[in-house]
Amino acid sequence: MAQPACCKPPSCEILPDLRTSSSELPSRQALLYLADQCVKCGYCLLVCPTYAQTQDEAESPRGRIALIQGWLGGQLVMTPRLAGHLDRCLLCRACESACPSGVAYGDIMKGARAHRFAALPFWQRLWLGLWLDLLANGRWIQAAAHLSRAYTRLMEGLARWHRPAAHRTRRSQMPANIGAISPPSSTAGFSPLHLMRRSGRNLPSAQRCLHLGTLYRLFRPLAQTAHPVAAQSPAHADIDLFIGCTGTSIQGQAFAAALTLCAHLGVQARIPTKSPCCGAIHRHQGLIAAADRALARCTALYADRPLIGVASTCIAELRAAPRLAQAQELCAYLDRLPWPAALELAPLPRRVLVHEPCSHRHLLGGNAAVWRLLARIPDIQLLCLPGETRCCGAAGIYLLQQPAMAQALLAEFIAHIRQLDPAIIVTTNPGCALHLVAGVRESGLEIEVCHPVELIARQLRA
Repeated sequence: MAQPACCKPPSCEILPDLRTSSSELPSRQALLYLADQCVKCGYCLLVCPTYAQTQDEAESPRGRIALIQGWLGGQLVMTPRLAGHLDRCLLCRACESACPSGVAYGDIMKGARAHRFAALPFWQRLWLGLWLDLLANGRWIQAAAHLSRAYTRLMEGLARWHRPAAHRTRRSQMPANIGAISPPSSTAGFSPLHLMRRSGRNLPSAQRCLHLGTLYRLFRPLAQTAHPVAAQSPAHADIDLFIGCTGTSIQGQAFAAALTLCAHLGVQARIPTKSPCCGAIHRHQGLIAAADRALARCTALYADRPLIGVASTCIAELRAAPRLAQAQELCAYLDRLPWPAALELAPLPRRVLVHEPCSHRHLLGGNAAVWRLLARIPDIQLLCLPGETRCCGAAGIYLLQQPAMAQALLAEFIAHIRQLDPAIIVTTNPGCALHLVAGVRESGLEIEVCHPVELIARQLRA
């Protein structure tokens, strides 16, 4: 089976010698130096998702670099229009993989966002910080998962009560997990937006309606993805398993599968009682100090230990810390282990689409290990998306901040998915998983979305 080509390694984070000594912000001079490495050749336009959608130069990497140069150099002032162009960047880093000059676009954009955040009024900085802290708090996400379960049961009950008896759906026929999600025909009439329209409560704007709809469509899958992961501390742990802030809520089933596989391979995993956020959510929004504090907490907990993570985006962020630079993505780790000859996997004659998140492709060097692991399953038919496929639009919390663009990018993905007709989609990124679950459900497709290790763990023979 042909393996996907690995991308060249991404540039490192902004180096300490490019920072000012008295501030957490990278200096304007350092950012302008990095921006000056761009020769405006235009290779990045071919791979940029937002440029492909808009055909607007200001929505391209070289266009954004030019805007940042003008702003940091004093020729431009920060306006809502300029801020919009910067905010619509997904930070997918596809441009870095395509750039022949090796421009550190991610460093430039994150540094520019940090300067913009520092210039905001105090109340705006406070509000954004509190909101991001909430999103990065695993307890709040876990509470949302419990609420989602209760809400789902309520909506199903209302749907059965509302429809004629001959057409009511029993709960036993409803999807039991993320792998069996079907079109929401029975509950569509009871969504929050629908009820608000029926009650005559008009939302202030279409944009706010879109944001509320995005929260609702991502809220529902938490009822199926959440799975508690108990702390464990064996006497001689081989690895530390990184849970992160949303692990048990969005990838709970994946962690359960990871522990099952580790047990079969003779690997002892340590799971701390509290697992801090890696800081990626804050760093991508320009909150460098908060991101550094989160990374420092991770360093204090996991420094110089073999750290393994299920989420590709978390591993990419953790590697920025020198003492966590050896952190590995779970599939890459499992692929390097010796598998006992007696460990057999049951055949799976299904079409499985392997989704490669941007974090895996551009920051971790590709997902070839995922392909090799899945190829161990007999009779499986692995599919890949077309080579020109771009970011799915999830991009951390981008799908909450820029829902229109996120859904436009998702629509491209769904079109490819319809053509490939897979039964299962596997992905290593939790945000992508939620985004894809919502997309396939809203498109009327009955496709499972899961982590690769979930599929492998299911096929283990007793």
